[in-house]
Amino acid sequence: MVKQQNMFGKIEHLGIAVKNLEEANDVYTKLLGRKPYKTETVASESVDTSFFQSGDNKIELLSATSDDSAIAKYISKRGEGIHHIAFAVEDIKTELLRLEKEGFQILNKEPKRGADNKWVAFVHPKGTNGVLVELCQEIKE
Repeated sequence: MVKQQNMFGKIEHLGIAVKNLEEANDVYTKLLGRKPYKTETVASESVDTSFFQSGDNKIELLSATSDDSAIAKYISKRGEGIHHIAFAVEDIKTELLRLEKEGFQILNKEPKRGADNKWVAFVHPKGTNGVLVELCQEIKE
């Protein structure tokens, strides 16, 4: 039997959809005992984000900047809460091809620039037990 190499690395971060980023930053600052290490706008996704470090783990808060953004639609349907789980990968294009061959529905055929200096792509939650999965690869320039 040939052992298959796991292409996924660690959990890169958990993404949490919030209505008001400033208020959520206050909540998570109190909860985690530290301020976000980074905030940024991702215009292509119509979101403002902030990142918190918690040990080796990261939490990304996402707030819509447009009523027709994916985060705004998510909140209107499901309310605030965990939006996605992101996994670190070494080669995002190879991993997208592998997952597509495995029958997963890929939402981004080509990776796009995301927050926190990452290439990102998403796997539809219909094939992952209702969880939106994000693949993240560090951008090395």
